[in-house]
Amino acid sequence: MFRNLSNWCFGALFVMFFAGTFTTNAQGDALFKAKCASCHQPHKNSTGPKLFQVRTKWADGGAAEGSIYQWVNNWQTAAANDPYAQTVSAWSPTAMTAFPELKKEEIDAILDWVDSQPEPGSEGATAGAVAAASTDATEEESSMEWIWIILGVIFVTIILAVGGVRRQLHIAASEAAGEVVEEGLTYGEELKQWAWKNRKYVGIGSLVVVISLIVTLFLGLYTIGVVENYQPSQPIAFPHDIHAGVNGIDCKYCHNSVTKSKSAGLPTVNVCMNCHKQINGRTPEQEEQIAKIYDAAGWNPEGAGKYTGKTSPIVWNKVHVLPDHVYFNHSQHVVVGGVDCKQCHGDMTKMKETAKVQPVSELNKIEGNIPLTKPTLTMGWCIECHGEKEISTGSIDTKNDGYYNEIHKRLLNNDKSLYGKYLKDGKVTVSELGGWECAKCHY
Repeated sequence: MFRNLSNWCFGALFVMFFAGTFTTNAQGDALFKAKCASCHQPHKNSTGPKLFQVRTKWADGGAAEGSIYQWVNNWQTAAANDPYAQTVSAWSPTAMTAFPELKKEEIDAILDWVDSQPEPGSEGATAGAVAAASTDATEEESSMEWIWIILGVIFVTIILAVGGVRRQLHIAASEAAGEVVEEGLTYGEELKQWAWKNRKYVGIGSLVVVISLIVTLFLGLYTIGVVENYQPSQPIAFPHDIHAGVNGIDCKYCHNSVTKSKSAGLPTVNVCMNCHKQINGRTPEQEEQIAKIYDAAGWNPEGAGKYTGKTSPIVWNKVHVLPDHVYFNHSQHVVVGGVDCKQCHGDMTKMKETAKVQPVSELNKIEGNIPLTKPTLTMGWCIECHGEKEISTGSIDTKNDGYYNEIHKRLLNNDKSLYGKYLKDGKVTVSELGGWECAKCHY
């Protein structure tokens, strides 16, 4: 009984120890993100210096005992009482925010969490190994192409050899049967003889082939100007799945003119720097891309960082290019029509590459999208959407002149026999409010 009791006690202590460790780690994570993350990173200098093993650094530098805690509570007091804290205050011209509410245990929880964070190099090595494996797979796939070519040559050779043997056997069998054999005929002449004997079937087959070629030609003509899956290169890699997906950044934060103008707009470098002034990447690949943003903004990340005044504009490659005679206004669709970005652009939270023209089959897989059949960004695609999309259920009178609200009221409340054509589906669509008029989209 006593042995079992002692086992239970040891087990309870074990659980309490690890539960306490987990709670402290979670507390440090939450406090770091709330208090420190805007200026500090664990392993890299930012607005403030890196915090990895900062307690050891202060102790080795000769800081007074408890000075680092006083620094967090009020750096001015610490700088006045400790010479080492005075040297730290000269590291950056940016004054640190005072946190008098943080207790010693909470500061230790923050620094314990920082010290538990792995070096970015380990993640970079993993990424490098994955890239190397991907390269090996690509080389292996490339080497397989030669095998298929060699096999194709072998099969063609076998087919020709078997055809020659069959021809000789046919001649020998005809001679044995006493039939007259025309020797010296080429393969082309033999084919002509066979075609003449089976001219009825050959004629029908030729007609089918000609009709198929004509149909294929016209279907090909219908695809002129259709640019589904178009993916241009960009000067800076922008993973939408990280920004919009993992980090949950709203589309309108970067494309901030989408609700106010015809164009959705591209984010300025200053918008990028709102975050990347503190975040400069964890892997060499990320650092390389973010360094291009720094060059464009004229930002030197060394030390506390500063602007140099030497900027270099980013030249983005346009993805969606409509003909000059086509008018499209983002604000009308997003604000008045209530159209979600994913209806036309796809689910950007799952796309690593820069935005591209999505095939309509992919757009139809997204929950909440109106299913369409015509190729993306074609006139048929727009007309089909205008025929299916209902107008906003809220106020549609954006000009405050009562025009659209009056049309809406008349369509819904008037004699249904008069408007039966429009009300048979029980809804008012864009096309029923003039969305199919040519002048709505064309100059």
